[in-house]
Amino acid sequence: MVTTRASSSRAASVEPSSFVPATPSAKRSSKSSVTKSSKSSKSSFAHAPTTATLVWLAISLPLVIWDTGYVLLRPLSMPGGSLHWPIWAPYKLYGEVDHIYGFKAFHAGNGFTSAQGLLNAVETLLYLWYFCAWFFSGKRSSAGVKVVSGRAGARATLIGFSAAVMTLSKTVLYWANEYYSGFDNIGHNPLQDLILLWIIPNGAWLVGPTYMIWSIGSDLVSGLDPASRSKSE
Repeated sequence: MVTTRASSSRAASVEPSSFVPATPSAKRSSKSSVTKSSKSSKSSFAHAPTTATLVWLAISLPLVIWDTGYVLLRPLSMPGGSLHWPIWAPYKLYGEVDHIYGFKAFHAGNGFTSAQGLLNAVETLLYLWYFCAWFFSGKRSSAGVKVVSGRAGARATLIGFSAAVMTLSKTVLYWANEYYSGFDNIGHNPLQDLILLWIIPNGAWLVGPTYMIWSIGSDLVSGLDPASRSKSE
């Protein structure tokens, strides 16, 4: 990850000597130096996703696209539907483990599953925007790391951060929905099946986005810090 910071001694470097009164030209020079330094610090924002972020996106995005297709194409993607085999065949088992994905919720007209699938689609588009901005617009730094910089970098970083917050919030809601409904959709499972087929898979979508929020958020804070310092000075 590559970030840039303004030097903490910038203000001191442009102050006139306390023993010699500053001339108008010196004052103008000082203002010019501060302005140029401020503009440089604002335009030098750079971001690169960490290896862990790229690995998480490589694993999670195909799975989320697969999941979104199943949800939004129901009932065609469900057992007995024309699109079920072979793409969504594993959902026969998962629909029995988690009834929110099965016929129980579908026949009851439960809209939570489809609403979640719609958010999945939005998040996926945001993640793809973030990745493509880095992959296609990024340049190699002197350290050999591909970074996306300037306004495009700031925009991509904000989009990636927002998508991660959306994913984490939606996943917490998914878990909370079970808790506040008395585990209506998963309470029928033996503990071992629940751990292997529900808690571990869905727990990954708590860990991955949380890491991205911390990782990308650190770059955002680092990029905003010089600007906040220049204003206070």
